[in-house]
Amino acid sequence: MVRQIRKAAVLGSGVMGSGIAAHLANIGIPTYLLDIVPRELSEDEKKLGLSLKDKMVRNRISLSSIQKLLKQKPAPLTSKSKLALIEAGNFEDDLEKLSSVDWIIEVVVENLHVKKEIFAKVDQYRKQGSIISSNTSGISIEAMADGRSSDFQKNFLGTHFFNPPRYLKLLEVIPTKSTDPEVLLFMKQFGEDILGKGVVEAKDTPNFIANRIGTYGLLVTVQEMLKGGYSIGEVDSITGPIIGRPKSATFRTLDVVGLDTFAHVAKNVYEQVDGKEKDVFQIPDFVTKMIEKGWLGSKSGQGFFLKKGKEILELDSQALDYGPRKKLKTASTEMSKQAKGFSNKMKALIYSDDRAGQLLWNILTPMLTYSAQQLGEIADDIVAIDQAMKWGFGWSKGPFETWDAIGIEKSVTKLEQEGVHVPKWVKEMLGNGFTHFYKENERGETLYFHLGEYKPLIENPKAINLKKMKKQKGIIKKNSGATLIDIGDGVALLEFTSQNNAIGLDIIQMINFTIEEVAANYKGLVIGNQGKNFCVGANIALMLMEAQDDNIFELDMVITQFQKAMLKIKYSSKPVVVAPFNMTLGGGAEVCLPASRIQASMETYMGLVEAGVGLIPGGGGAKELYYKTLKGLPKGVGFDLQQVANKVFEMVATAKVSTSGEEARENNFLNFADGISVNSDHLIYDAKQAVLALYEQGYTAPVKTKIPVVGESGYATLLLGAESMRLTGYISEHDMVIAKKLAFVLAGGRVPYGTEVDEQYLLNLEKEAFLSLISMPESQQRMQHMLLKGKPLSN
Repeated sequence: MVRQIRKAAVLGSGVMGSGIAAHLANIGIPTYLLDIVPRELSEDEKKLGLSLKDKMVRNRISLSSIQKLLKQKPAPLTSKSKLALIEAGNFEDDLEKLSSVDWIIEVVVENLHVKKEIFAKVDQYRKQGSIISSNTSGISIEAMADGRSSDFQKNFLGTHFFNPPRYLKLLEVIPTKSTDPEVLLFMKQFGEDILGKGVVEAKDTPNFIANRIGTYGLLVTVQEMLKGGYSIGEVDSITGPIIGRPKSATFRTLDVVGLDTFAHVAKNVYEQVDGKEKDVFQIPDFVTKMIEKGWLGSKSGQGFFLKKGKEILELDSQALDYGPRKKLKTASTEMSKQAKGFSNKMKALIYSDDRAGQLLWNILTPMLTYSAQQLGEIADDIVAIDQAMKWGFGWSKGPFETWDAIGIEKSVTKLEQEGVHVPKWVKEMLGNGFTHFYKENERGETLYFHLGEYKPLIENPKAINLKKMKKQKGIIKKNSGATLIDIGDGVALLEFTSQNNAIGLDIIQMINFTIEEVAANYKGLVIGNQGKNFCVGANIALMLMEAQDDNIFELDMVITQFQKAMLKIKYSSKPVVVAPFNMTLGGGAEVCLPASRIQASMETYMGLVEAGVGLIPGGGGAKELYYKTLKGLPKGVGFDLQQVANKVFEMVATAKVSTSGEEARENNFLNFADGISVNSDHLIYDAKQAVLALYEQGYTAPVKTKIPVVGESGYATLLLGAESMRLTGYISEHDMVIAKKLAFVLAGGRVPYGTEVDEQYLLNLEKEAFLSLISMPESQQRMQHMLLKGKPLSN
């Protein structure tokens, strides 16, 4: 049976339900969002003369949830236009619509009785073969399906998304005993390839994998804080990035999740386990008091932290009042900062006897042994547990990877000296000479320990790992800023490796070499990497230093070389596909724009932001965005050249950055030939496939053409708009100076409207404006402020 999900229905329009509907809309799946029918009119409905029979009233709850999607932060939708794919409805009038959908997702209140009532109705209206799933965070999946038809049961499973669904990677898939294996396999593949998730198969146990381990770890941390007399701020200062966890650490994470939600998740396990495990899942008294007071975290304005003005205060867990936030700074935290590599950093911390070391030992080792105890109950292998914690909680290393990092033998010896029970299978593993949970073989493949032996980690071939690729295939050439790699099938990849992937002469030199090497020996090129961001722009520090030393000749040379490198990308005889993701700013965007194709991640935040540091794009960015916007216009349809110039001018002058790959397309950084990868792990693979497709189609370099510009009259129009913003105080005097320079470049200088000019002419104008601006003290102040504060200066 060939399955497809062309249309879906989400039952329950709360924050989670509407978020799931939004994510389905993001990937182009039309979705019904249904909820209960209100039993009384709102005041606004009364004023409008509506009755309880009106459709607007009956669909009020889901309609309201759909509208809230436009205001939520972070944005659930990749584009406001996606809202049109979500249709509101209710459980009384619209259940017959379920007969037209391929996937029904239940996201109603966490109550087994309510869920079973909903599923009884679903069973009456759904079509044979449609998939039904529950997004429950811990209610038994098996119990929900009890009493349903045979076809319902074999097509039913749990699909536990994490909030917010657009951004959090984990999707736990939980089959029942009756779930058809083919349905399970389809949903795992659909989850990874279409929804863009990291999919983990979990067992039908309380809170599944991530919430079971994560909640245990959080509660152990709270209990150790109370036992050791640590403050909330002290705990957060050493349970964040220093141990490979998100910046939100422990208590900030709980504030974001919401204390009521956290308490519900903990209670769910508490009621279903016993012994020492039950004691851990008991919510501490001071947290219960916070919930009673309505101090639920971010959604109520206060929780473990309270923001007053610019100051963030921490809660005193004893007095239940707020004071200055504290940080824990010890010898081991300083040693960890100096150590290289995750393993050395962790060892410096966890084996120390100071306050930081003692706390981390007392909160991490119970979590490690608990994870080992749960193996077999919540998941079949250690990989599922590690992936769930990384994808669901944002840890850089899962429990077993962390245990490897601190050393299994050393930690087990210390634990047993302290009288701690270490799971039998871990001790047997060590006794049989297996000293790591994970290891690499000579081919760079990852192996993991499972049932007495090492087994190869089966990875999706679409998840290309560049570190492994370099080990397996070697490096073609590298310098201090970039590395050229063979990624197979006749395709090369240029990886930026400088700090923050900032563009300097080293990267420019590698681009020049790469284009020639690819022309001679490869089918095409991908420009991409797997760092934190694709590229945050040019190396501002080096440019500022040269400008302050009045080395304009040196800057002229650098800009000229950068422009030439961008033209080499554009006119390469072999296809060049750029794979941007996350921050793709300034020079990073300029690398993308001239490429044969762009294959962007869904989470791509792209923009020409040079105005924020007192400059305009110097590498051809303004010219390329203008030209790409012109090329994107329908052939044979008349257009206003001035409107195109206005749009690009506003985009660059205001340093607008897209909030997604889809919005980058709407801003004309991408066109409709460019692709967007929903799963960021597949980005390099997708870009490689785009290269191969272009090559197989007989790719030829684009022909150099002249570009029509708006000239002097258009320049005046652009300035008119900028002047009105200056007069209303929207932009500063120096913003106006930048705007004039940018307008002159986009208008094509002092030529008549409609004049066709060549690229080099516009590049010369761009370089002249760039060099003029970088010489000004006001621009240098902006650059310095960005380097020191990490945000723009308005001067």
